[in-house]
Amino acid sequence: MESTVDRPLLSLRSTLVFLLAVLAGVVAGGLTAIAGEGAARSLLAGLAAAGLAVPFFNGLISTEDRTVQPSAAVPTDTARGENNG
Repeated sequence: MESTVDRPLLSLRSTLVFLLAVLAGVVAGGLTAIAGEGAARSLLAGLAAAGLAVPFFNGLISTEDRTVQPSAAVPTDTARGENNG
């Protein structure tokens, strides 16, 4: 019998996205409170920032490698470029 406690609740990527979103919300709420707004507005600003940060960090931290690889069809020698001018 396999226990469900052995596997993690969230993946590492999801945990990082939510952690960064919470951090952004705390910073936004703290800066709003320092600016002199009330506690309710600071809380709403922090929650709004955290809510908007989730899709931002989700898109920023990609699931697959999207690095551009140099193509073999592109010439790499610089001697051709010197004769074009």
